[in-house]
Amino acid sequence: MNKYLLTAAAVVFGLSAAAQQGGALTAKDYEHAESFLAYNTMPLVYRANVMPNWLHNGKFWYRVTTPNGAEFYLVDPAKKTRSKAFDETKLATALSSAAGTTYSADKLPFMSIGYTADDKYVTFNADGKGWKYDPQANQVTADNSTTEAVKPARLTGRAARGGGNEVLSPDGKKAVFIKDYNLWVRDVANNSTTQLTTDGVKDFGYATDNAGWTHSDRPIVSWSPDSKKVATFQQDQRKSSDMYLVTTNVGKPTLKAWKYPLPGDKDITMIQRVIVDVENPKVVRFNIEPDPHRATLSDDIASSGSLDDADWKADGTEFAFVSTSRDHKNEKFRIANAQTGVVRDVFEETVKTQYESGWGAINWRYLPASKEIIWFSERDNWGHLYLYDATTGKLKNQITKGNWVVTKLLKVDEKNRALYFMADGREPGNPYFAHLYKIGFNGKGLTLLTPEAGNHVISFSPDEQYFVDTYSQPDVPQVSVVRDLNGKLISNLEKADISQLVATGWKAPIPIKVKAHDGTTDIYGLVFTPTKMDAGKKYPVIDYIYPGPQGGSIGNWSFGPSRNDNQALAELGFIVVAIEGTSNPLRSKSFHDMSYGNMAENTLPDQITAIRQLSAKYPIDTTKVGIWGHSGGGFATATAMFRYPDFFKVGISESGNHDNRNYEDDWGERYDGLVENSDYDAQANQNWAKNLKGKLMLVHGMMDDNVPPYNTLLVAEALEKANKSFDLVIFPNSAHGYGAYSPYMMRRRWDYFVENLLGLKPPYDYQMGKRTVGR
Repeated sequence: MNKYLLTAAAVVFGLSAAAQQGGALTAKDYEHAESFLAYNTMPLVYRANVMPNWLHNGKFWYRVTTPNGAEFYLVDPAKKTRSKAFDETKLATALSSAAGTTYSADKLPFMSIGYTADDKYVTFNADGKGWKYDPQANQVTADNSTTEAVKPARLTGRAARGGGNEVLSPDGKKAVFIKDYNLWVRDVANNSTTQLTTDGVKDFGYATDNAGWTHSDRPIVSWSPDSKKVATFQQDQRKSSDMYLVTTNVGKPTLKAWKYPLPGDKDITMIQRVIVDVENPKVVRFNIEPDPHRATLSDDIASSGSLDDADWKADGTEFAFVSTSRDHKNEKFRIANAQTGVVRDVFEETVKTQYESGWGAINWRYLPASKEIIWFSERDNWGHLYLYDATTGKLKNQITKGNWVVTKLLKVDEKNRALYFMADGREPGNPYFAHLYKIGFNGKGLTLLTPEAGNHVISFSPDEQYFVDTYSQPDVPQVSVVRDLNGKLISNLEKADISQLVATGWKAPIPIKVKAHDGTTDIYGLVFTPTKMDAGKKYPVIDYIYPGPQGGSIGNWSFGPSRNDNQALAELGFIVVAIEGTSNPLRSKSFHDMSYGNMAENTLPDQITAIRQLSAKYPIDTTKVGIWGHSGGGFATATAMFRYPDFFKVGISESGNHDNRNYEDDWGERYDGLVENSDYDAQANQNWAKNLKGKLMLVHGMMDDNVPPYNTLLVAEALEKANKSFDLVIFPNSAHGYGAYSPYMMRRRWDYFVENLLGLKPPYDYQMGKRTVGR
């Protein structure tokens, strides 16, 4: 560690000396900036990010890093105890003796452990072999047994996936997969397979996950709780339009083609809903018209890894689902008879802009035992929960209310008629901090379960009697505790240690609150300033932007030692800002809808207003403003350079969806409306390219199957027609992210801002990732 501190001090000194040279930055300056990237800062954060691994007996273990290596702890919430799972030095010595290889306590050769059913042995794998350790006898022996595993009562989403492209049943005995456009099932015990459907064909297959920018061989299904049926669909893409990309290689390129409908297309991908009896193969079709390929939560129907908007009755006789209209303005709550396919419409909700059922989680539930439905709606301008009668479709009562937002419904306690959910904006301070609450079905007894200021991340025990709560703020590191379902503190677990990180000269970003462009609405963000600033000097500002509208520039409001390369850029001589503008989620419905029908607004009026306000407090030179972003941020960056050319002087636009008529159908039609109802042409960046005054770099991967590269090429062509100079970086065989070329792109980004915004010469072809300080 002392070596790290000495090296870091030398780098800081080198930067100071280089600054005096003027006219150029050196490799030492870039090396100093690189020391603030995640692969250099994360290893210096200790005792953070507790991830509980729950055991069969209600206990759990977790692993944390320390300056002296990893430590493992065993927690028994019922007994309110927390103790080391083992002594690292003793285990390393015993393992060395048993394996014939020398191991040290600070570098144990495993990251996870288990326990035998009798709790006597700690089990682990090292160097491809299984071992078990007896802490009482301090003895390690070979372990050829299978450690008892704990699994959720019902496997769903990613947890339900077996190996490859299969989806396991809740009991773990069956796995469905796709073969030749049909659905098959495999018996896990004997590997025998059975064909479940027979009429699937190309572009009209069962459970296929290949619409828009998502295309794979994994099946999209929802298993019934009794593991006897799956709900899925036959996906009709026969009339959907194709998208094309070509590889770059020696010889003829390979054409990549797949179904990718666009906004305005007459025909889009549709789904014909079915239930498949797995035990006695039979397809039961729903007696309704096909649904558009849409969901209440996202621009796909399988964002959670399994079929979205799906909820079964426990005995598998009924299946509840929601049909979403093409423009996301109408939602129909429906219940299907799993034996006959007869569908009953329970109720529907229609909105003026777009409906969504939550953020990161679908917040409706079907409760067949009480014949009720928990529903999520923003009908009173805030995202809240409502209780419906599943028989009559009538509203019984609003459950939550107030000027705050329910984000994720985590647990429904039907016996005690209570809900546990995450919500933002109810507590004083930053409205993006998520807290856990509980409330009765009748809307009474609202209780805050996580009172500390900060963003809370929750993990419930499998028996749902306890939860691990990790909370933090952008400038306050993590604290982890265990609580019971009343919020009572059971045990303190960890408090993150960032002392060695701080010792290197690192500092946290500064949370800020300013007014939006309307002069009234509060908006929030982060400011990153150089760790060493010259008195009386003004600094160019770089605006990192992601305008959403499904997310924002900050993304995660928890603590992190690095956020992209924001602080690294600041170290090169900039002030960097990230602002959550209006039209981003997690606030009111009206806040989120401010740019509906005009996505080209891209929060830019808020960005400009915020930077001007911040310049009164921070030494920002508002005559030297840069901006960059990726994907939606790339769209926003080019828009900024074209529509506000006198404010934004340098921009880097990466993988932007510059014309949403060239981006997949569901995203644009959800947030901008149907083409016939919204002026997509007026929002397209190529139509404003002639206004460019500053320095603009366009970047795109030529195998981008999310945002096809033609979006950027349209802008490039428009700039050429307008006789405008610009820079273009392409990655011939890269997708939406640049993969192995990401460090290269980061270096090019630094170079571009240093040269064009700072007015200095960057070091020539600096190699990112080669120097990790202190290693």
